Order: sequence, then structure tokens, then C-alpha cells
Amino acid sequence: MLGIPCLLLQLYALAIFGRVLLSWFPLNPGGAMATMAGFLYTVTDPVMKPVRRMLPAARFGGMALDFSPVIVIFGIFLLQRMLGTFGIC
Repeated sequence: MLGIPCLLLQLYALAIFGRVLLSWFPLNPGGAMATMAGFLYTVTDPVMKPVRRMLPAARFGGMALDFSPVIVIFGIFLLQRMLGTFGIC
């Protein structure tokens, strides 16, 4: 029971990582990968959107880099560490 919060946080970080990976590839709109991407976006958007509003994508010429996944995963890591100090994780 004590490891459930950390497990959920780890799964959420993996969902964000999966979202990042899927964003690098073109997806067939009717394909299974598009369905998976839609699910990952639905699950991760509530946390990613506020971070993205506070920190817009950095532009480098014609390319934009979104650092919000890095910030959210770092926040998850910090939250896991804090929960670990209280003996929850």
C-alpha cells in the first residue's frame, strides 16, 4: 500500500515520456498509434497545459522546443523524493 503513490507517479512520468516519443513520428489518423497518442494526450494534458502556458515553447529558427515535459517529469521526481522523506514511497 505504501508504494502505490510512487507507482502512480512513475506511470504518469512514463505516459509523458511516451507522449514525447509519439510526437516525433507521423501518425496515421485512424491507426492504433494515433489512438494511443490520443489516450496519452488526454491523460497528460491536465498537467502539461498549465506548464506550457507558463513556459511557452522556445523558438530556434523554424523549430520550436517544448520544455514542459522535462519540467513536469522533474516535478514528479521531486514529489517522489519528498514523499520518500515522509516514508510514503
